[in-house]
Amino acid sequence: MKLTFNGAAHEVTGSCHCLEACNKKIIVDCGMEQGRDIYVNEELPFPISQIDYVFLTHAHIDHSGMLPYLYKNGFRGSIFATKATTQLCRIMLKDSAHIQESEAEWKNRKGQRAGRAEVVPLYDINDAVGAIGCLIGCDYDKKINVADGVCIRFVDAGHLLGSSSIEIWITEDGVEKKIVFSGDIGNTNQPLIRDPQYLDSADYVIMESTYGDRSHGEKPDYVQLLAKIIQETLDRGGNLVIPSFAVGRTQEMLYFIREIKAEHLVHGHGEFPVYVDSPLA
Repeated sequence: MKLTFNGAAHEVTGSCHCLEACNKKIIVDCGMEQGRDIYVNEELPFPISQIDYVFLTHAHIDHSGMLPYLYKNGFRGSIFATKATTQLCRIMLKDSAHIQESEAEWKNRKGQRAGRAEVVPLYDINDAVGAIGCLIGCDYDKKINVADGVCIRFVDAGHLLGSSSIEIWITEDGVEKKIVFSGDIGNTNQPLIRDPQYLDSADYVIMESTYGDRSHGEKPDYVQLLAKIIQETLDRGGNLVIPSFAVGRTQEMLYFIREIKAEHLVHGHGEFPVYVDSPLA
C-alpha cells in the first residue's frame, strides 16, 4: 500500500490524495485550487488514464472540481460518492465548466488585441458531462466491496448536503488495514445539516485541519444578530447585500431570514423582499 499527498497538504483547497493498493490506482478527492495559490499541486504519480477509481468526500469544487479534467485526459473509471453528492456534482461540475469556458473566452478577447497566444479552458462542458457519467451514488453507512481487497463506507461528515468521511479497508497478503479520509468536518447543531458522525477505529487517519488550531468560542445567536442588522439597514432606507458561497452557505442564510420573517423579528417593513442573485444557489 502506498499513499501520496498531491494537493491540500499545505493549504486549504485542491484536495487530492493517491492510494495505490491491491493493484489498483485510486484517487481520494480531486479538487481545484481556489483563491491564493501558495503551493502548486504535485503531479499524480501515474498517468490519469490508469486511475481505476475516485472516492469523493463531497461536492465542493475544491474537492471535486478537477474531475472533468481527469475525464478530459483519459480517465474512464468509476467515481464513488454519496447519492446527494452525485446529485450536487451534476449541477456544480457543469457550472464549473461554464466558468472555465467563459474565462477562457474573456482572456482570448483581451489577448487577441495584445497578440497573445490562445487560452484553452482547463475543461469544457463535454468533459463535465463525461465525468458526471462516471459517478456512482452510494448510501451512507453501507460497506461497498469496490474490488478484491478494497472495501469502503461513507459516513456523514456534517459539512454539506451529502458530505462524508470515507472509511477504506485494504487487505493485502492477508493483512487488513483501515484508512479514514475525514473530508471536511462540519460543526454541531447546524440548522440544515446533521451533526457529523464519529468514528472510533482506524489504523491511519488523513484529517482536514482548517480550524484545527483554534476555538470558535461560544456560538453566537445568528438569527438575532442578522435581524438586528436587517432592522438597522431597512430603517435607514438601505439595502443589505450579503456575499455568500452559493452551495451550503446561501441556503443557510435563507433559512435564517425565513426564521426572522416567521418570528416577525424585523418591524415596520412588512414582508421585505429577499432576492437570490445566483443561478447555482
